[in-house]
Amino acid sequence: MLLLEKENKETFQSEFELIIKDLVANETVQKMKNFKQHYDTSCFEHCRNVAYYSYLICKKYHLDYISAARAGMLHDLFLYDWRTKQDGRKGLHAFTHPKTAFENASKLFDLNKKETDIILKHMWPVTILFPKYAESYVITFVDKYCAVQESVNAYKSKNAVQKLYRYAYVFLSMFVILR
Repeated sequence: MLLLEKENKETFQSEFELIIKDLVANETVQKMKNFKQHYDTSCFEHCRNVAYYSYLICKKYHLDYISAARAGMLHDLFLYDWRTKQDGRKGLHAFTHPKTAFENASKLFDLNKKETDIILKHMWPVTILFPKYAESYVITFVDKYCAVQESVNAYKSKNAVQKLYRYAYVFLSMFVILR
């Protein structure tokens, strides 16, 4: 049974890689690696995580997993550090980046109606307009899940380093005292 699960995982992973192959090979998409999304996670990694989990969910529920994977990979194609004010950007990042990501993605790739809806509405309910497709809702919720997961992982990692320093300090102090 475990072997079958491993084979399915490898099959799914291979299929997913084929679906987004042209996207991740693109020079502009590669630039997402230069921008942090959530703490230590790059925008590229975040989009890849969202794309993969959305692909798996959509595949399981017989939805359009191809559009979900592709739009998931492009949903945050905004190419700037969202923590700093950008010249010419009016409004908060949360409200404006879906449109920016859509404009960037549509210049590079032919997007279908689902991919367009997913990218433009992935920040619902912030974007107010309801997503039109089930796949759009999947991406919306997976995006939030990944953001929380990436933030918690960074927090845990930071706490682990702090604990390590504390233990090293205690050990060093004991060594100095006992010497």
